[in-house]
Amino acid sequence: MKLELILPSLLLISSVVAWDTTAVLSEEVLEKDTQTRAKLKSSRKIPRLSEIKHSFRLAQSSIPSSQPVIQVIDITGVKINATETGIDLILETTSGEKLQVSPQTDGKSYIANISNARLRLASGNQFRQEKPAAGIAEVIVINQDANSIRVTLIGEASVPKIELFDSDEGLIFGVTSEDSATQPQQPQTPSANTQTQPTQPSSEQPPEAPSATTDEPIELVVTGEQDGYRATESSTATRIDTPIRDIPQSIQVVPQQVLEDQKNVRLIDALRNVSGVFSSNSFGGTVDSFNIRGFDNAATLQNGFKQSTANGNFSLQDPANIQQVEVLKGPASVLYGNVEPGGVVNVVTKQPLADPFYSAEFSIGSYSFYRGSFDLSGPLTPNKALLYRLNLAYQNAGSFRDFVNSERFFAAPVFDIKLGDRTNLSINTSYLYDQRTVDRGIVAIGRGIADIPISRFLGEPGDFRRSEQFGIGYRLEHEFNDNLKIRNAFQFLQNNETVFNTNATQLDEETGTLFRDYFDSANEYTIYSMQTDLTSKFKTGSVNHQLLFGFDLQRNTLEGFFRTPSDAFDTSVADRQTPSINIFNPSYNLRPPDRSSFIFLRDDLTTTDSLGIFLQDQIALTDNLKLLVGGRFDTLRQERNDKLENSESSQSDEAFSPRVGIVYQPIQPISLYASYSQSFAPNSGVRVDGSLLEPTRGNQYEVGIRAELNPRLAANLAFYEITKTNIATTDPVNQAFSIAVGEQRSQGIEFDISGEISPGWNIIASYSYINAEISESNDFPVGNKVPNVPHNKASLWSTYEFQNGGFKGFGLGMGLFYVDARQGDLENSYELPSYIRTDAAIYYRQNNWRAAINFQNLFDINYFETSELGRTTVIPGAPLTIIGSFAIEF
Repeated sequence: MKLELILPSLLLISSVVAWDTTAVLSEEVLEKDTQTRAKLKSSRKIPRLSEIKHSFRLAQSSIPSSQPVIQVIDITGVKINATETGIDLILETTSGEKLQVSPQTDGKSYIANISNARLRLASGNQFRQEKPAAGIAEVIVINQDANSIRVTLIGEASVPKIELFDSDEGLIFGVTSEDSATQPQQPQTPSANTQTQPTQPSSEQPPEAPSATTDEPIELVVTGEQDGYRATESSTATRIDTPIRDIPQSIQVVPQQVLEDQKNVRLIDALRNVSGVFSSNSFGGTVDSFNIRGFDNAATLQNGFKQSTANGNFSLQDPANIQQVEVLKGPASVLYGNVEPGGVVNVVTKQPLADPFYSAEFSIGSYSFYRGSFDLSGPLTPNKALLYRLNLAYQNAGSFRDFVNSERFFAAPVFDIKLGDRTNLSINTSYLYDQRTVDRGIVAIGRGIADIPISRFLGEPGDFRRSEQFGIGYRLEHEFNDNLKIRNAFQFLQNNETVFNTNATQLDEETGTLFRDYFDSANEYTIYSMQTDLTSKFKTGSVNHQLLFGFDLQRNTLEGFFRTPSDAFDTSVADRQTPSINIFNPSYNLRPPDRSSFIFLRDDLTTTDSLGIFLQDQIALTDNLKLLVGGRFDTLRQERNDKLENSESSQSDEAFSPRVGIVYQPIQPISLYASYSQSFAPNSGVRVDGSLLEPTRGNQYEVGIRAELNPRLAANLAFYEITKTNIATTDPVNQAFSIAVGEQRSQGIEFDISGEISPGWNIIASYSYINAEISESNDFPVGNKVPNVPHNKASLWSTYEFQNGGFKGFGLGMGLFYVDARQGDLENSYELPSYIRTDAAIYYRQNNWRAAINFQNLFDINYFETSELGRTTVIPGAPLTIIGSFAIEF
């Protein structure tokens, strides 16, 4: 790593951080006292609930207005501020309109029904936070119907004490818990400890100006959509929406707002923000493929369904319908069956909204990049029993690489049907057409990378992969009562692909002659998946349980062929059908392919059937001590019909995969956890006696600590060791056969942090140290490092949006992405150099539109992302890339 590249990057990022900090501090120091006093002075105190004899009187008279309320008021944000005696719950309205409140109590709950109001949150139609302060069990804000909402504050021992205050922001609930002083506090101004839901722009006209009796407006601190850098819940780790702080396994979430701020159009770009995740063999940039914690072929899921087969992923995910990306680290077979032990990537998609929402975004960038996307959602019936969402995208792009281009179209209609008070049906469909050049990059020479331009293409201009993918599925949920729920879901996914490319096979490093072979293939992949699970909440004495029982059924089929010229792989032939190319002075189209002379290497149909039965219990021994115990039994059968040999073969595997974990929370913001988990995956290879190899097994031990640095900022530190055993390796006695004695071990430390440091200032950052190596093998030296896995990887992305004054709505973003040197192949014959890439963004947000310019690789460094197949497929990173975008919402 050259020092002159590091210093400008660090100087630039530190300057921006310093500017951000100065801006935040100056705004807070200069305005905090005056705004607080002005707000409290102008606020009208509303009597306590205990002072009101009849709740309807409060609704009629305690919040007077000079005019009758004749329109529904939009609540555009929900905030929670910590106070000395509890919390302030703030319902933000567009211009501080007054809300009509009818309060009541029920057991330990304070319930406030608010008429002529509705939630307009981009994250959905409800706000929920557990244990925001000592003595307060939960805060819930939901839409009751089209023109009323309900606020519920649940105490742990008794009903909380509430005082209501009007302010120019909206309505403030001053909540005093029984664990705090009984003297109520005046509400505070929003601070860095603010819990806010992102606002969803309204298509309605702004409300009328306040009447004469309304307090003089002050400038609000509106954080808007940039507040989405931290997720508090995830379903990937348990199949149940669970607070991340209660999960005894490392899980990181990249929310939609990060993807938008960074202008990510590839899934791997989003995963740069996550520790321990690296790009793997993407088959020339045509599919998503990841290495997690040192293990390749990490499974990609969508809403919990596998999007890949044992042969790899289908295609590239389009970001148009991505709500967030969740990465579960370590073995996940207890929930998802046969997967690699490094972890899984689960893409959570956007769901229909109950209120109309329309958005469009257009982007243009370097290397002829053009992209347009649309997001449409709302109700299809007056009672909102039928909702829809439609995401559309079209993208056309060139590349910094010669002869490389791509085109895609994506559509994803989703419907949500309310069949009853406790029954809901979701139907999702998707269509993706993607055609792009198969680009295997450049080559290695000696211990490094060939000294040729990174733009040089070493295939043929006509190389391509065309993919057409269709998916349809449903999710049916029914709640028998508040404690018992059943879910049944199905997905059908089909992908048809055609590939023709020129694949590099061997390089003469003295002359620069690169031998190549034409590859021609066509395949049809299908996946039929069904999931059924039952969730039950119950108690055994004082111990709380959340039990999950279910089963999965899946059938995968792969039918297709693969063919090459008859002299493929034989470099001794003088006049080969596939012409070679000189990497220093390339010539193209020397000999067009004659496919009629190609020979078939594969023409078959492979069918894989699997059944998995699982049981999981989330046990709360006390409020701060929790167990997670689960196990899954899988049976798998694979049948292959070889059309070339006119023969059939089959293979069957069984495996039991347990997981056990514990979480201890000594204080509210801290979670200490430890866990053990296993995974399995079918093996390849045959013993000398003809028997099949048993599945590979993964074992992980992990300990970690999570900390909520404030209600909007959280960090995770994890230590782990994963061992993968039963890896197929060559039989030293009979080298045409295999034995399952190979072993790979990965040990590491990971740190992730994400959220909002202060209003408008967001961060997502990570660091990982990994030692991944071959620990047993007959094919490669023991101790060799796993390719593409650096010892050190770090990332930092931060944005700041001015909240007040003349620069309000103006924002800056800056990012650093560091990757250490790493090996390029299993032989460890060459090395990919380390690099540090700097990104930046400038944007302006005003009302319902946003304009942005993003700079990727700001200092235009040369770097290499990954190697795919040894020494002949080194993938260079893009030079300076600029993308301009404009988005508008209604």
